[in-house]
Amino acid sequence: MSTLLPFHKDIIQEICDPATSDLLVVARGLGLRRIVCSLMQIYDSPKNLVLLVNASPEEETAIGEELGIMGCRRPGLRVVGYETPRQERQALYQGGGLIMVTSRILVVDMLQSDIPIDLISGILVLHAEKVTPLVLEAFVIRLFREKNKNGFVKAFTDQPEHITSGLSPLKNIMKELQIRRVHIYPRFHESIKSSLERRQADVIELSQDMTESMSEIHHAIIQCMTSTLSELKRSNTTLDLDDLNVENAYFKSFNVIVRKQLDPVWHKVGPKTKQLVNDLGTLRNLLYYLLTYDSLQFHAYLETLIAANTTTSTGGVKQHQSPWMLTDAAHIIFESARRRCYTVSSSSVKPAAPVIDLVDDEDAWDALNEAEGIQIDKKGKGKEKKDRRPEWLPTGLDPILEELPKWDLLTQVLDEIEEEIVKLEMMKKSGPRLGSDTVLVMASSTRTCNLITDFLSSHNPTGTKGAKGRDMMMQKLRVYLWWKGKLSQRKEEGKSSFHLPDASSTAASMKDPKGTSLSEALRKKDKEKAERNQSRRRVRGGAPAAVASDGRSTTKSSATGQSSSAPAKPEADVLAEFWSQVTPDASITPFDVSSIALLDLPDLDDNYGLVVPSQTVVVRAYSDDSDDRILAELQPRFIVMYEPNMEFIRRIEVYRSASPGMGVRVYHMVYGSSCEEHKYLAGIRKEKESFERLIKERATMLMPIYEERREGTGRNEEVIKTISSRYAGGRRELNAEPSKVIVDMREFRSTLPSLLHAANILVIPATLTVGDYILTPEICVERKSLSDLVASFNSGRLYTQCELMSAHYKHPVLLIEFEEDKAFSLELITEMKSYVKPTGKYPAKKKPDAAAPNNTTAYSSVSVQSKLVLLTLHFPRLRIIWSSSPFSSSEIFTDLKRNQAEPDPTKAIAVGADDDPDAGRGVNTAAEELVRCLPGVTAKNVKYLMSRVGSVRELCGSSLQEVQQILGVVPGKECWEFMHKGEKQ
Repeated sequence: MSTLLPFHKDIIQEICDPATSDLLVVARGLGLRRIVCSLMQIYDSPKNLVLLVNASPEEETAIGEELGIMGCRRPGLRVVGYETPRQERQALYQGGGLIMVTSRILVVDMLQSDIPIDLISGILVLHAEKVTPLVLEAFVIRLFREKNKNGFVKAFTDQPEHITSGLSPLKNIMKELQIRRVHIYPRFHESIKSSLERRQADVIELSQDMTESMSEIHHAIIQCMTSTLSELKRSNTTLDLDDLNVENAYFKSFNVIVRKQLDPVWHKVGPKTKQLVNDLGTLRNLLYYLLTYDSLQFHAYLETLIAANTTTSTGGVKQHQSPWMLTDAAHIIFESARRRCYTVSSSSVKPAAPVIDLVDDEDAWDALNEAEGIQIDKKGKGKEKKDRRPEWLPTGLDPILEELPKWDLLTQVLDEIEEEIVKLEMMKKSGPRLGSDTVLVMASSTRTCNLITDFLSSHNPTGTKGAKGRDMMMQKLRVYLWWKGKLSQRKEEGKSSFHLPDASSTAASMKDPKGTSLSEALRKKDKEKAERNQSRRRVRGGAPAAVASDGRSTTKSSATGQSSSAPAKPEADVLAEFWSQVTPDASITPFDVSSIALLDLPDLDDNYGLVVPSQTVVVRAYSDDSDDRILAELQPRFIVMYEPNMEFIRRIEVYRSASPGMGVRVYHMVYGSSCEEHKYLAGIRKEKESFERLIKERATMLMPIYEERREGTGRNEEVIKTISSRYAGGRRELNAEPSKVIVDMREFRSTLPSLLHAANILVIPATLTVGDYILTPEICVERKSLSDLVASFNSGRLYTQCELMSAHYKHPVLLIEFEEDKAFSLELITEMKSYVKPTGKYPAKKKPDAAAPNNTTAYSSVSVQSKLVLLTLHFPRLRIIWSSSPFSSSEIFTDLKRNQAEPDPTKAIAVGADDDPDAGRGVNTAAEELVRCLPGVTAKNVKYLMSRVGSVRELCGSSLQEVQQILGVVPGKECWEFMHKGEKQ
């Protein structure tokens, strides 16, 4: 754990007071996790009960390890998850200390009084930028403040850009968290500025120019984005689309901004607008892939775009194609991308006829020289052999294999670092030097890290500029050519296509065409090694091979007009024919995993043991605050930023300031005049503007006055307002019982229980067999979102649910709830896909006609309406309520409960559970829910099944006769076949 800097101590000193509640907004990369952990270390005591909520699983692990390093081990941080039993959770709460719990579990425990709310010392809320009236964290704070007025609430965020949209976003967050103090710490804060600028790292900025082909593709993509944005604005003149510009399109949040603007009218816009929105995301990916993918990967991705633009997933002709692919700029993109990989110099791509030439048969000459004891210098011959054209390369196809310019720049940087390390070793003084000689290379993604690792492990240090990774690129070209030929072959066989496989030697999950994994190839390596070598010699030495057909010609790849997708098909066909001719022996495959992945493996015995730090290069992708810990553990003195990242630059500043006396050199690499540089500068500018808005809002913000709300107050206010003097002069005895709703445990994933509690309704969590919400003894509600509605219709679950509600309640209700910011229309169903697998009980539906105009949508609003009509005809007492949002659902529930009796939780739990008063109170609710989902298991026989079988494992191990004795012949067979489906006989 690194030492705290002066500005860290200032922040902790301001917010550590347990008598106040605070919101901290800090710039990314300045060590927010370090501040949170230091604060938790202060509060760590059995006398305090401090809860941490809204943390991701990765943060749970990282914070726990960080607190362990800091010494918080007795008892330290405990994590409460879904697998923690109720009794164990109660014991943890009673014991005090630091507890990390999910918001959903905490809400249920608070409502069931499993946690002593009055004994909670405080709550720490991470990711405060996500807090809205609909999230469970706001529900937690309301429940906490009802019974505890003295506890503190500390909220943290390092995403100021997310708190600048909407009307008074900062005030809304503070209102939901019931916080009155906010602390804002941008990078330009005086204390942060003085702390970080005291010791600065040696930064070397390296601006690398793109190649000519990359520049052409880059400008063409920007041109396509500009035209797409203009067309989108022209098609939707009624919407406010001023934020849609090329600069914002660099960021991943751009797709969210576009959909947020169009969601209310998404069902009204035409297919052209929807295609334009998808195209913007595709073009943004192209910009990123251009600078991070190698030339072959980028070209393969473009070819998949061409194929996806012309055909649908069902094989039909796509009706609405991407407009940008029909432009001249798209032609430049496709042509330049192909020229970066290879050129076709002849009219046909065919293998050369094998000729037996004993003069060039080096294997025979080597064997003869070895037998006669003659030593030959192989240096010159090795070079000649290396420059020889490979046998698997089609004639007429000239590989270009343009490498990324940063690869050569990276090798130069590593050579300079190596020279610097040697120089420092020679000038080494008597005292030990701080830090290690390990070189840390940081990139934007794991895929980029893998590519860098492959290049560094296989590059030729003595090669010319732009050709140091030739061996790796030739290996990738071989895989690419096999992939192209295989695509055409699978298309003729009617099989689905697949992505370009990775040809790296570390890809342990690669498979060859026969499905043999790399692990299987390893096991068969010794057995097949001789056969492979003989096969290779036989092909090269002149085994009879088929002559290529002269009638098949290769068309050069072009992307002009509507024929932009035409070149991919003939080229793939020719390559498929080439592979069929060049590999007459069935034992040879064009993509032999073992020959590619295993021939270049080094001898592990030579490299066994610890590697010297000066010979170690660590390649890692940018992450969250865990990068601070990596810097503290490795303590590198040389850091290479392969791609610019604002957050990591600040982490280096904090790391350098926390390590006095250590010299740190940073190489900052960026493509000049590219989207990479523009995105980096735009990100800095957007964060600065966001902090300025927050500071301005804090200066002019009206602080809300929180009303004194206690448990049970305000429940009968609406009843009092609706008293009529016509009935007994208004002297009718009021119902003193509070208004309450019984909510199923699984419904706490949604936002409706939180809104019901905000509407002064007592929410009682329970495990219900029938329904999701019990409003009155006679009204049972089953809530369905649109996606859940479609899935319930497909699986038949909705029919069973309506059948149970109609059997046990007088007024069964089906609530169909829409999302708040989306259209209140069933047309949204056409955008959904079903992931429900067919059961095989009914015959499969006929596939839609490929020529039909609506073949891209599996569902439509008409089909759902027809199913709803059939549902109401079968269940006449079923009532369907349409709700435009969760807020509307809360108001509907309030109206339905007016002047009605309150439900009994005990009776509601027992309904549908064979009148068992202890039903729903089992120790393993998840196992019971799993058993209920099995075929053949119904609400009537599930209890009997659980009484006969001790566990799910025992049920799965039972024989067919044993299951049939419990469930019956037909249901038992269905259940047993479902559990044992796919087993090898």
